[in-house]
Amino acid sequence: MNKLTTILLAEDEPALGQIIKESLETRQFKVLLCNNGETAFEVYKKSNPELLVLDVMMPKKDGFTLAKEIRTTDESIPIIFLTAKSQTQDVVEGFSIGGNDYLKKPFSMEELIVRINNLLNRTKLQKTAEILQIGNYTFNFTKQTLQLKNQKSTQLTHREAHLLFHLIKNKNQVLDRSLILNKLWGNDDFFSARSMDVFITKLRKKLNQDSTIQIINVRGFGYKLIC
Repeated sequence: MNKLTTILLAEDEPALGQIIKESLETRQFKVLLCNNGETAFEVYKKSNPELLVLDVMMPKKDGFTLAKEIRTTDESIPIIFLTAKSQTQDVVEGFSIGGNDYLKKPFSMEELIVRINNLLNRTKLQKTAEILQIGNYTFNFTKQTLQLKNQKSTQLTHREAHLLFHLIKNKNQVLDRSLILNKLWGNDDFFSARSMDVFITKLRKKLNQDSTIQIINVRGFGYKLIC
């Protein structure tokens, strides 16, 4: 019998939490349900889940704070935020601290399940990906690290690593903006596009020690990695 994928769900609305839990269990996931951030952090440390679904607004410890704490020791576990917030800055903050995806309430269970499966598939890809060379940098997709020759390695976030992986795989070609947004963010709306711009800026800074590397914006189409 195949081992069930364990998901840690932190949601303080009892009815919604139970609906999500039961829906995921019918899809053969094992779900650990917590109603606040503090409890979720303790369960995370003991249970070794494979994916986190975190409500942003929770008592005792909110979802963003919980994600920050988890990211100090685990850069790779996929995190999906559930949020009633729609401000651009809130969405960007969620991605900046290491979130991989977000869903605005109310949402359909089918959409949540699709996003969970997409993230789990990306994680499997990451575990089998090779070490890639980009100019004077070595990119280890599995470990999510970027190392300049003869220097210490820099840790990347989950989303930075996946975005860089696709840029490298399509180097010297235009990486279609809408395609990569839908692949990594799950949609190509304004909030996701703004978030991707932030991550491109971060990658440019981390690659700026090699002047032969450029990530250029091809207006109306996407981004191109030149190296």
